[in-house]
Amino acid sequence: MRIGELAERTGVSERSLRYYEQRGLLTAGRTPGGHREYPDSAVDRVIRIQELLAAGLTSTKIAQVLPCMRDADGGPAETATPLLVEILTTERDRIDRMVGDLVRSRDVLSDVIETASDPGLRPGTD
Repeated sequence: MRIGELAERTGVSERSLRYYEQRGLLTAGRTPGGHREYPDSAVDRVIRIQELLAAGLTSTKIAQVLPCMRDADGGPAETATPLLVEILTTERDRIDRMVGDLVRSRDVLSDVIETASDPGLRPGTD
């Protein structure tokens, strides 16, 4: 499939697909006219890249992880290594810290909302 079709099927811009190729995350063949041509499996690969980006991994880390993952379901490939475990554990720990920070922020906002919702605590109300 051509780059436009891959972009349409994945919801990812052609520019992003070119970037993924430049970073070694995605490969494309070339037609005799020089156009990119992707296999059907590229759809799963792009979806996997998007999931990893959404999790906060950099393209450099994704390049390290992708060879160890199956595109279709994200499970470990036969080439999975202890490096994959180390990278993903570090990323999971980072995400856990972010979740903790978000929960603390939500709790502060909840307290402010509760206080602001109590008419007896608003200035000018007696």
